[in-house]
Amino acid sequence: MLELAGIIILGIIAQWVAWRLKLPAILPLILIGLLVGPIATLYTEDGSKLIEPVWNGTKGLFPGDGLYYFLSLAISIILFEGGLTLKRSEIKNVAPVITKLITVGTIVTFFLGGLAAHFIFNLSWQISFLFAALIIVTGPTVITPILRNIPLKKEVSAVLKWEGILIDPIGALVAVLVFEFISVGEGQEYTKTALIDFGKILLFGSTFGFAFAHALAFVIKKNYIPHYLMNVVSLSVVLLVFVESDILAHESGLLAVVVMGMVLGNMNLPNLKELLYFKESLSVLLISILFILLAANIDIADVELIYNWKTVALFLVIVFIIRPLGVFLSTRGSSLKFNEKLFIAWVGPRGIVAAGIASLFGTKLLQKGEPGAEYITPLVFMVVLGTVLLNATTARFFAKLVGVFLKHSEGILIIGASKVSRLIANYLKNNNRHVVLIDNNEANIKHAQKLGIEAMLANIYSDSLTNNIELNDMGYLLALTGSTDINKYVLQKHGDEFGENGAFRLVSAEEMNDPENNPEDGLFSQTDDFIKLMEATRRYPAIHEIELKGEEHYQQLIEITNKDEEIVPIFIKSPNGKISIISSFNDNYQNISEGYKLVYLGKMFDADLLPVEG
Repeated sequence: MLELAGIIILGIIAQWVAWRLKLPAILPLILIGLLVGPIATLYTEDGSKLIEPVWNGTKGLFPGDGLYYFLSLAISIILFEGGLTLKRSEIKNVAPVITKLITVGTIVTFFLGGLAAHFIFNLSWQISFLFAALIIVTGPTVITPILRNIPLKKEVSAVLKWEGILIDPIGALVAVLVFEFISVGEGQEYTKTALIDFGKILLFGSTFGFAFAHALAFVIKKNYIPHYLMNVVSLSVVLLVFVESDILAHESGLLAVVVMGMVLGNMNLPNLKELLYFKESLSVLLISILFILLAANIDIADVELIYNWKTVALFLVIVFIIRPLGVFLSTRGSSLKFNEKLFIAWVGPRGIVAAGIASLFGTKLLQKGEPGAEYITPLVFMVVLGTVLLNATTARFFAKLVGVFLKHSEGILIIGASKVSRLIANYLKNNNRHVVLIDNNEANIKHAQKLGIEAMLANIYSDSLTNNIELNDMGYLLALTGSTDINKYVLQKHGDEFGENGAFRLVSAEEMNDPENNPEDGLFSQTDDFIKLMEATRRYPAIHEIELKGEEHYQQLIEITNKDEEIVPIFIKSPNGKISIISSFNDNYQNISEGYKLVYLGKMFDADLLPVEG
């Protein structure tokens, strides 16, 4: 009992440390597992591990095959959650370079990784290509923490983010297929019978996953499952699919849950987001327990097995030859510059799925007596730890070295995607500014996306914004919702992160027209709150520019806008196109000269400084 409680406590502590230090959680989890596992034998009095997960025997936390069964079920849930994130629309819409990375890059890693493992360690072709399949996967859980605090050009961070998301289930699927091909070939020399067995695995795995995905979707849409039971019923169905598929076609369970996740993830399913949140939370708990156990299960003999120059050679080949070659072949003909390609090639940490499936497959093949199977788990763990450590410690420095580190964050993040926000965002986009809208209203987001505006469905009370590496170049934060409380909260929680150059919010109804109560972070004008902005937008849905003759002219126009509820000043545009945000203090008019423009929303000015209808 003490050991089980200790694993959960240590796992959550490791997750918190990873969040605090902005590191991939897998790093502290595996290090803790090694400290209480194989390394503990070096400092305990009797030379035993502090935590002993035993695959075979009668001692340890999981005597007999207990740990293997737990690991199998846990990996099935993690792979199902990964499958849920893989959407056909995302593959179609991503840039060609990302599509090539998850196809060409995968092929390069698979074949060159297999060749390297075979010739460096003299492993069989089967084991070599299983190892290669396992190191295909990067994953968002290792990429995101590394890039979270590195301001990068949007295209670079997007490539790395989407590669990690899309390649996770793809790499897992390749690894599952290779493992199953090895399994059916044992003792049969890959005869016709072996190929038939392999076909059965593909058939049962895909059909079970497809059928149960549609069955679960049907009962959810028909409301046959109460809302409070939906998540646990979904979990039980995943476990049922895994077990039943495995019974009917041995080793087909993992393929079935990946297919099931992919099918469900591409359905228009109500409550899918809630299901994802539940699976993510469950995955965090399982991963926390899993990787401490897996690292603790490694023996000193496993470490000694790869403690030689061959391991270093294999690692260097993966990092300095295979990854760069895959990236440069995938980015040929793209708009990415050489230094951007170089940075993408450098950042390729292997993730949680690779380490988890390696332990599962390695141990299973070892039990079956597959020659060279003892190398799978320690070699993959070496690649995972090595690449995560390398990228976590050098990515920021390397970004500066190759010149992809953004010194000035000029992106604009707008909270709220109402008609006002969309109008302003569209103007900014047309003036070559990276602007992103955030809202929890799906209709508003869809309207913005139809206009070609980058928009994200998100809850500002969650941590999803903080974890989004595509927002690394945000330097301005504008809170434009109809709730003053939300606007204030946004600036309090996200102002430092996304508003380093300025964080602003709309004034409230109480602050409006009250000089004594003019907030320092007030946006646009103290005479215009959300309601007045919406009304002006409803009547005059357009943004105009007017040439300025100097500071005095600017102040005259501002006085007119203060008196007219249908004109709202929003930006000052310099002759070189630089856009400055107007605050309610109106204190940024210095040095305005001829050639500057006042950007305003609503009714149009005439040449005599008098507003006219239009």
